[in-house]
Order: sequence, then structure tokens, then C-alpha cells
Amino acid sequence: VATVDFNRHTLMRDGENIEISAKELELLRYLVAHRGNVLSRDKLLTEVWGHQRDIATRTVDNFIVRLRKKIEENPAEPRYLITVHGSGYKLLEQ
Repeated sequence: VATVDFNRHTLMRDGENIEISAKELELLRYLVAHRGNVLSRDKLLTEVWGHQRDIATRTVDNFIVRLRKKIEENPAEPRYLITVHGSGYKLLEQ
């Protein structure tokens, strides 16, 4: 289980400090603030990246993959940060 401290910009998993970039932390903060809600790629681009025209929706997918590697025990079978096919992503309320 991962623990995040947004004030200290730290992420811990199993007692180890996990390196996290500022943008990954910003995305995680948004997901936590909207936990339980399905968030589309476009919504995430708008809210986290400011929807700059030169950023593709694949950017969101790549950041989700990176976050899963940091917070999930098995990123290939996520239990917390899930894909809602055809809609976007959801951080489960657990």
C-alpha cells in the first residue's frame, strides 16, 4: 500500500521512499481529490496539464502507467487506479 504526503512531496510504499515527479504528484492529487469518479483523459488533460494543444491524450495514459508502477503491488492488475474502458480512469475508494 502506498502513502502520499502532498505537503512534503513524498510517496512511500512498503516503507520505501518512491521517487515521484511534480506532474505525477499533481495527477495523483487530482485523482485523490476526485476519488471514486470516472475521469476522462480530456478532463485530466484540462485539469492537470491545462489542455495545451501540443499534449496528446496518450500523455495521460503514460502517466497513469507510471503512477501504477509506483502505487500498485501488481501494476498489470491494478486494484486502486483502474481503467474504465471507453471512459477514462478511476481511483477506487479504498
